[in-house]
Amino acid sequence: MMKEKNQPTVWKMIYLARRNPVLAAADFPQAWREHSALGRQCKNVGQRVKAVAQCSRQLPADAPALSTDYDGVNLMVLADREAGAAIWDDAETLAIMRPDEPRVFADYVRNFSVLCRQQVLYERMAADAAAALLPQKAQVMLIGFLQRSDEWQGAATSPILCPAQWRMGGLNQASHIVCNTLDEKAPAGYGYRYIVEWWFDTVEQALSAAQSLDVSGAAQDGEFGWGEHVFILTEVTHTRP
Repeated sequence: MMKEKNQPTVWKMIYLARRNPVLAAADFPQAWREHSALGRQCKNVGQRVKAVAQCSRQLPADAPALSTDYDGVNLMVLADREAGAAIWDDAETLAIMRPDEPRVFADYVRNFSVLCRQQVLYERMAADAAAALLPQKAQVMLIGFLQRSDEWQGAATSPILCPAQWRMGGLNQASHIVCNTLDEKAPAGYGYRYIVEWWFDTVEQALSAAQSLDVSGAAQDGEFGWGEHVFILTEVTHTRP
């Protein structure tokens, strides 16, 4: 079913991660989980971050549209919009989590994180995932970072209905579609207008969707075209709480 516009506001911090190159790709999810575990020592992280899903790139997956330049996508539901700024200056986070970031990632997390508003565009049934703010462990997801521009033009308004292009080809097998709209200027290179999550029941469905993506020049135009983009096929390898 298509979702109506009057949904409660859900704020998310999302990042598109590259691993520290000294880590083997297969070792990245475990190192990432270890880093996340440090958050339990930070009282303010627990208060400001309601839920986390670490979506690691499916290493064997291959399709022309899929990027291999990144290793995962982190989805964090925030307690409120203000938490998206406050968390970067939190003394506990700076003392406990930030020093561990270079061990796991190619850069500090703040340098590749963006603040977004979430809108559920489609769900197979009303009860499908309505109660879940984020996907659960082992959920397979195709995630698209769409319409990149380093020129900040103000917060965009998410579409009320899922644009046709976001439901074409194998994408129509998705059980859940979430559009995250950028709500503040992003770090250089990460100014994507939309971050879209397509949830699938199986890796095969997700790979079929990735293989069906039309990323030709003709598919870039229009408000809801892909534009400059990154598509990554992932599986949720860690969640909390």
